[in-house]
Amino acid sequence: MSVAAVVVAGGRGTRFGSAKQFAQLGDETVSAHSVRRARSVASLVILVTPDGYVGNGEGADIVVTGGDTRAASVRAGLAQCGDADIVVVHDAARPLATAQLFLAVVQAVLDGADAAVPGLAITDTVKGVEGDGDTRVIRATVPRDGLVTVQTPQAFRHELLARAHAGSPDATDDAALVEALGARVVVVPGEEANIKITRTDDLDKAGRSERSPSLRVGHGIDVHRISDDPNRVLMLGLVPIAEAPGLVGHSDADVATHALCDALLGAANLGDLGRHFPDSDPNIAGVASRQLLEATVALLVEAGFRVTSADVTIIAEQPKLAPHMAAMSSALSALVGVAVSVKATTTEGLGALGRVEGIGATAVVLVEQVR
Repeated sequence: MSVAAVVVAGGRGTRFGSAKQFAQLGDETVSAHSVRRARSVASLVILVTPDGYVGNGEGADIVVTGGDTRAASVRAGLAQCGDADIVVVHDAARPLATAQLFLAVVQAVLDGADAAVPGLAITDTVKGVEGDGDTRVIRATVPRDGLVTVQTPQAFRHELLARAHAGSPDATDDAALVEALGARVVVVPGEEANIKITRTDDLDKAGRSERSPSLRVGHGIDVHRISDDPNRVLMLGLVPIAEAPGLVGHSDADVATHALCDALLGAANLGDLGRHFPDSDPNIAGVASRQLLEATVALLVEAGFRVTSADVTIIAEQPKLAPHMAAMSSALSALVGVAVSVKATTTEGLGALGRVEGIGATAVVLVEQVR
């Protein structure tokens, strides 16, 4: 399913004192950060800007002028989403949302939800008040059980979001519009660091976070023998390849995905794939490597890491892999949350792989500790 992202940057920045979404954050503007994060899941990114914008597009594919309200700006971006199946809406003023968060909301929709939003549990006591300014009086204490504060990115089925915006309703939250249609909106865990820049001290806080990343490199390698079972399917990079024999393994023996999993786990000091999914476990016999990669990414997120770069090299004399590498890259990228480079090489006929006794793969990743 195709994904488009609408990054909403149409505000005037009244409380900030200027257009905060175009303020500098490290080497990029705030909006450019948000566009780059949105691209981790979207093949098309639309930036919605205020009237009079004269920037360079902040890395977006399409730049459109927004309206007088946030909802009107979302509609301006939505009109450019073409035939995308899923639309992600993100506030440009949240530049620290991770690729994993974008992936989480999109995956929730792929899994059957109509829409998905990130939410954080409320830990402070909540009071209902009445009055204005310094004369406000507490009216009631609001039970916080079952309450969350929501963030962006928010993901929606395209046709549903378009239907929710029909008639030009106004709302500060797109999820509220689809909720009014009776849609099923699920909440995925939000991120404490995913702050919304409203005041200048928020920008300072975001800058400190950007300046102090903890980067780690991981390396993985995997090799499997070629099977003599004619019914065994060759899986490489989550893509089935019909013109070659499959590989022997407890799982589907996808060496490319296994090498990537090992690299990710190693970068986060989480051991290796065999530790988490031993080949002695009969419950995972024949498991699809898609499930292994999903579980690996979840372990990284739980440990406080996000993936920033990934590169996979497949070592095989045959079959010819060039026709399949784009599909492999796309499938792996969708789960990892960043663009995964996939390459192929041979051993020039040397060794067991050169004699076509098996297929191997290596992977190198860069991860960043975010908490």
